[in-house]
Amino acid sequence: MSQNNAPMSHLAPEHRLSPRELMLRALPVVALGVAALAILFIAMSPMPQGLWYHQFKDDRTLWGVPNALNVLSNIPFLLVGLWGLWFLLVGKGSRPGQAWRHPAERWSFVLMFLGVFLTGFGSSYYHLSPDNPRLVWDRLPMTFGFMGLIVAMVAERISARLAGWLLVPLALIGAGSVWQWHWSEEQGRGDLRFYGWVQGYSLFFVLITPLLFRPRYTRTADWYIGIGWYFLAKACESLDSQIYHATGHIISGHTLKHLLGAVSTYWLLRMLMLRGPLSPLSPFPRGERGEVTQ
Repeated sequence: MSQNNAPMSHLAPEHRLSPRELMLRALPVVALGVAALAILFIAMSPMPQGLWYHQFKDDRTLWGVPNALNVLSNIPFLLVGLWGLWFLLVGKGSRPGQAWRHPAERWSFVLMFLGVFLTGFGSSYYHLSPDNPRLVWDRLPMTFGFMGLIVAMVAERISARLAGWLLVPLALIGAGSVWQWHWSEEQGRGDLRFYGWVQGYSLFFVLITPLLFRPRYTRTADWYIGIGWYFLAKACESLDSQIYHATGHIISGHTLKHLLGAVSTYWLLRMLMLRGPLSPLSPFPRGERGEVTQ
């Protein structure tokens, strides 16, 4: 029997769910996100970007580069982002099969790695002379990475068709959260709440969705390991000064944040390179079959 005509009974139970049932399972995750956003804007005051944020402990100039280690530690973002783009657009990951089986999955990861690659430039530009206007170009590409993660999880666990529709709107929402913050700062009433929600909810979505839907690929644990590296990076960021002093002024917490953030992204790239479909059948419900190997 051909792959496309194989009985749906061979698929995992979640893969036989109707679109309505899939959406009902996803509803609690979406509702929690909407509720969190509502609480942020109803119960909390606007959150301006404190100028203290730009005062990183390691401000040494090396080889003529100001804030050298915080600038140069962005090189791994450039390398991992470029590697991911090459893998998905030119290399083995450009073809359906191991890393993805529906085009929506591929393009969600392209968006993510594009965001990582551009963050290498944006963060370097920001750290040469840290201030709010330059911070826009650091945060803007980061939102592409966050939203790429959401779309990838939707495509893999919920609905590839829905993910295809969400890719561009979510990328615009992510970018809009940065421009909204920047505009609010220029108006003298800075407000980071929307941007903070974009970052926080994307991580929450990636962590909680695998608990509600069975995987279509191997190596689910890599999602959690990759996010774990990111949480460790954020912890180092909050301990910028303490780490700088503890290491004898060798490396600061913020520099470590960049390096660990690149490890986090690499781990997801490694997942794509090593994973495979859990079933030789197309894992997508009827009407969502993309390109699949025979």
